[in-house]
Amino acid sequence: MQVNIFDAKNSLSRLVAAAERGEEVVLARNGLPVAQLVRYERPAVKPPGAWHGKVEVVPGWDGAETDLEVARLIEGEFASAKPKHRR
Repeated sequence: MQVNIFDAKNSLSRLVAAAERGEEVVLARNGLPVAQLVRYERPAVKPPGAWHGKVEVVPGWDGAETDLEVARLIEGEFASAKPKHRR
């Protein structure tokens, strides 16, 4: 169905109900289609483990060792940012 925007203002609830039922609802300005009301489809949620098979963990990788290395790098950044003089 095609409805002029002026008329749609007074019948929005009816038009939304039609879109919910899957009907095509086209909004027109001066008889020219400008927009379409469509039923909202909830996006699919990725299941847990969506990265499975997309990321490879290198054999011998040790997360704890990496955490320590990152901590040392961060501490080094903060140490170099400290003022050089003390009172």
